[in-house]
Amino acid sequence: MTKTIFMDKYPVFSLEINKNETTFTTVSQILEYLKAKIQAHPIATYIAHFNHYEHTSNLKDCEINPNIKDAQNLIFCFGKQLPNTKILAVRPRSFGVSELENSFVIDFLEVPNEQLHTVMQDWAKSVANK
Repeated sequence: MTKTIFMDKYPVFSLEINKNETTFTTVSQILEYLKAKIQAHPIATYIAHFNHYEHTSNLKDCEINPNIKDAQNLIFCFGKQLPNTKILAVRPRSFGVSELENSFVIDFLEVPNEQLHTVMQDWAKSVANK
């Protein structure tokens, strides 16, 4: 898993999983797997699924990197506390899952809560299940 600062401001964690490292064969299967993890967690709440690839490809004059075969988001929240209004700016959470020719890539923003960030890392890493 690598951490990059996307656009000079967003801490993004990324994990590339070769297709021969997982039993999953589609982005949708990975999203269903992660959705089950969210639903089983004591404070996480599933919110929505967004097919980013479909949305973008339906726009006039869209641009999609030709290496990307599929790209979808799983949106959820670890919302146990509302200590102030600013917390809403970093919620909800999202896993972005993309398919490339020989791999899947899972991306997500750094979570302000270190324990929950570790949970997201563990969930992403568990997709490499071979």
